Order: sequence, then structure tokens, then C-alpha cells
Amino acid sequence: MSNATVSMAGQLKPFRGYQARHFLWEVSEDGRVGTIRLNRPERKNPLTFESYAELRDLFRDLAYASDIRAIVLTGAGGNFSSGGDVFEIIEPLTKMPMPELLAFTRMTGDLVKAMKKCPQPIVAAVEGICAGAGAILAMASDLRLATPEAKTAFLFTRVGLAGADMGACGILPRIIGQGRAAELLFTGRSMTADEGHAWGFYNALHASDALEAETLKLAHSLADGPWFAHTMTKTMLNQEWAMGLDEMIESEAQAQAICMATRDFRRAFEAFAEKRKPVFEGN
Repeated sequence: MSNATVSMAGQLKPFRGYQARHFLWEVSEDGRVGTIRLNRPERKNPLTFESYAELRDLFRDLAYASDIRAIVLTGAGGNFSSGGDVFEIIEPLTKMPMPELLAFTRMTGDLVKAMKKCPQPIVAAVEGICAGAGAILAMASDLRLATPEAKTAFLFTRVGLAGADMGACGILPRIIGQGRAAELLFTGRSMTADEGHAWGFYNALHASDALEAETLKLAHSLADGPWFAHTMTKTMLNQEWAMGLDEMIESEAQAQAICMATRDFRRAFEAFAEKRKPVFEGN
């Protein structure tokens, strides 16, 4: 039998060199924060079949990142995203048979699942138009910052579809409440940034010229924090939706015990005892 040490570290890889095809991918100098920038500004950054699939795959693969600890999701040219491209997605969908339509809706739903299961916290920076599937991407993020001018609309009903899209009927009420979610999903009207902030959809509002810097600041604060513990927090926030109180308490007991076994927990104690700021390493 070999005496070689077996480790999962060899399964991890850096994502600094990831080459995106259907959006921009940028990584901070320290390699800890990755930025996904939807990049079709001339059309307000609509999504296509290809960008949906690549986003899904990237969020899935980030579970194996050795470097990235937080994600920023934003759009180019003063808008977040106008949703599915009218001519590259909507028109083809009107001609597809049911099996292909179901394959598409399952693919878009898989993107939201991948965002929720992605271990890194995702911070959305929303400016301008944030509509349809674009609003879903913001909704599926863990934290959301916006400009006062941002307009967010779950406008599926305007194109003859249900508000039940990519998990909206389950996730949105948990963020802003059942009644407010019902209004937005039935009417398709735009939620103003002030409404979104007051209702808890947006965590903070910032001027346009400060939005990206503030978002990166928040993302870096998460990346520099106890990253493993942040991963556990995200996991429990998502898993506990379907649990009763007893299951919640027991799951959190197990989660916190796992975190207490990490070196970061010990590092935090030692830093406190020595009156200095802890340096977390995610293990």
C-alpha cells in the first residue's frame, strides 16, 4: 500500500485564468474575488441560450476553486440585464415543441440551483434595467446592492407567462414577503430601488459612480473573512427553508461544531488574545 498522503487539494484549481466566452470574467489582484460582467451593453445585457449554459457551468465549477472566495455579478454599460434576448431566446421558444421547452426551463432553473449551491457568496451590483431573467439573477444572489435609479421587474406576465419562473414564486416571497412578491409577479410592474431597499430586496443603495467600488468592498470583506464559515452560513440559509425547528437547531449544531474544528476558529481566538486582526485562510 502506498504511503503517499491522499488529499482533495489536487482536485482544486485556480480560476484566475478562466476564459469566459459569453460574458466577462475578471479576478482581483489577490485572486480572491471574481467578477462576472454581463457584456452586451448595446442591448442592455440580455441573456442567450449560450450565456445561460456557461453561467450555470461556471457556478457549478466554482465549488472546485482554490482561489475565488466571493463573486460579484454585474452588467456593463449602466444596466444589469434586460433578461432573455427577445430574438435569440423568446422568438425561438415560440417555435419549439414541449420537450425542448422543458429542457430550456430546466436549464434556466439549473442556473439558479448552481448559484445557490455555489459555495462563494454572490454579491449583485444592480444598475439601470434589471428585468425578467435579469431580476432572477439578482434574486438568486446572496446580497444585492443597487443604484437609486435601478428598476427591477419580474415581467414574465407581460409576455403571457407565469410569474413562476426559475424559482421566483418560492424565493422572492422569502426575501420581500408573500404579498409584495405576489404583486410584482402578477403585475410585472417595476419595483423601484427605494421599494427594493425598504422591502429588503436590496441591502444598500449607492450612487452610480460608487456602486462597483462599494460592491467590491463588500465582496472583499467577505473574501477576507472566515471563508469556510461563510460557506457554511450560505449552505444553511438555503437548506433550512424546508426544515422544522428541531431540524434547524440540530443542523446548525452540527454546522457550528464543524466550524469550531477549523483552524480559522483557532486563529480568531489567538488574534483576539493578542489584540490583533485575524487572518483567515479558509481551513
